[in-house]
Amino acid sequence: MTTQQTLDVITIGRASVDLYGQQIGTRLEDVGSFAKSVGGCPTNISVGTARLGLKSALITRVGNEQMGRFIREQLQREGVETKGVVTDLDRLTALVLLSVENDKSFPLIFYRDNCADAALDEGDIDEDFIRSAKAVLVTGTHFAKPNSDAAQRKAMRIAKANGGKVVFDIDYRPNLWGLAGHDAGDSRYIASDEVSKHLQTVLADCDLIVGTEEEVLIASGESDLTAALKTIRSYSSGTIVLKRGPMGCIVYDGEIPDDLEDGIVGRGFPIEVYNVLGAGDAFMSGFLRGWLRGEPHETSATWANACGAFAVSRLLCAPEIPTWTELNYFLEHGSKERALRKDEAINHVHWATTRRREIPSLRALAIDHRLQLEDMAAGDAQKLARIPELKVLAVRAAAQVAGGRDGFGMLLDDKYGRDALYAASVIPNFWVAKPIELPGSRPLQFEFTQDLGSRLVEWPVDHCIKVLCFYHPDDTAELRQMQIAKLRSAFDAARKVGRELLVEIIAGKHGEIDDRTVARAMSDIYAAGIKPDWWKLESQDEKAWRQIDATIDANDPYCRGVVLLGLDAPQEELMAGFKAAKGAKWVKGFAVGRTIFGDAARAWLDGRVGDDEAVAMMAERFGGLVAAWDGV
Repeated sequence: MTTQQTLDVITIGRASVDLYGQQIGTRLEDVGSFAKSVGGCPTNISVGTARLGLKSALITRVGNEQMGRFIREQLQREGVETKGVVTDLDRLTALVLLSVENDKSFPLIFYRDNCADAALDEGDIDEDFIRSAKAVLVTGTHFAKPNSDAAQRKAMRIAKANGGKVVFDIDYRPNLWGLAGHDAGDSRYIASDEVSKHLQTVLADCDLIVGTEEEVLIASGESDLTAALKTIRSYSSGTIVLKRGPMGCIVYDGEIPDDLEDGIVGRGFPIEVYNVLGAGDAFMSGFLRGWLRGEPHETSATWANACGAFAVSRLLCAPEIPTWTELNYFLEHGSKERALRKDEAINHVHWATTRRREIPSLRALAIDHRLQLEDMAAGDAQKLARIPELKVLAVRAAAQVAGGRDGFGMLLDDKYGRDALYAASVIPNFWVAKPIELPGSRPLQFEFTQDLGSRLVEWPVDHCIKVLCFYHPDDTAELRQMQIAKLRSAFDAARKVGRELLVEIIAGKHGEIDDRTVARAMSDIYAAGIKPDWWKLESQDEKAWRQIDATIDANDPYCRGVVLLGLDAPQEELMAGFKAAKGAKWVKGFAVGRTIFGDAARAWLDGRVGDDEAVAMMAERFGGLVAAWDGV
């Protein structure tokens, strides 16, 4: 029976959680905080190739704990097939601590003592799974131990027997071969006849061999680069790619020339080197996108060089690899920045094309209200003390209406909503946004502190930042400038800490509104370089929605969309607003508050209804709006 090749590539080997020091230019000993991401050469390549449009999979092991589940879940978010990821019940997921000490020193420590991925063995290699891929990628590190060596060789045999290609990333880490101490994780080359002889037994079955100059030397056992390449050629007729860091790469098909510069080269990209860790994995991802799709080597090398340029200009490994959309944007437009991480246009494409999940529609119950609920309490201390409990009841109502479906969520606040936020956190795929504005402030001020960065770092990564701004395009120039500056600081903070941003604009309370008012306000905000993930807007007529659609089209084709706000409007009025908005391209749903919870909140705070009745009242209102929106 012939197995259909539904995958482009299966990568095999290391899977770790990378903990990157967030302080740059200091010793690892002095790093104070870390950013978490998936890591390990084959894991990074599986992510990178998936981002570039290939169908990729990973074979590895992870522990039966939170870090192992994080790797599995992140791979799934990235579109990587996880059928080959085995949960090891006895071992922990590998960890790596990494840092940028300066532009030439990048210390890292591998925590791999009896780790899960090192226990990979032949039993983890499923023959049908290997046959389903056009290529398998094996990595040098996993030839260092007998069990993982046997696993990779089994995968190679199956692939070759069924017409698949074998890709070899030499991936040489001396200390993972026992040649250096724990503190020498950044060591790239230590000569070893034993390692060289071992790797030479792999070469004959490889169709693509990729390595740095040091890796080519270790794979060949030679001390001269030209001799090394010729030795590798004597073992393998496959394509050889020599990675040369900032000088790009050279590709060799056929005989190795005496002048190594006579190989095939791709376009290079001179950029500032920020962090070299993970650059090779990004490079390999780009090269495989071309090589597996039959592109000329020059094209594959160009894509590889560009992907490597992105990686060395950013901090992390897998998260920094570009998407196919981002890569093409860069190749078409280039960048004025030598440090690509400073290019706002490219960063926006990267951000928007690597969001954690798709949200094509959104129906949200908004109960992030503070002032309005305080007004309902009318100074009664007992009622004020019960507001947090009311918000938990609202979560129950929203979850009841959602019924486990995607596309539902809530707006909840930090002032009264802590318990509600905890309750919402256990609802699968539930969208949560939290406000940062000081209620009622105009000019806009942030609640609690004006230092957003230190506040937002405590937020869960999937919580969306919501900022309400009273903004009318006919406000005084001074007021508009103040509002824009505050919104810009919110946008900058959101991007810095990796959180989505929802900007709520209310124009109707401070001036006349016509068909262009809100679109003009949005244009002002876009002109300041602010590109919210979401907009939350007042109901408009159909002409106004056309203007809003055109504004988003012109400024941010990657916007998630618009949700309608309620402003305590009667339900019938909201229905009319739904009808007018449903034809708009960018309107994706609603986030309504007092229309849903107002009557229930007043009755519950007054003691006229109990918990279950309040939940039922809110669920009935919310469910009615959902049915109305879905039925328009």
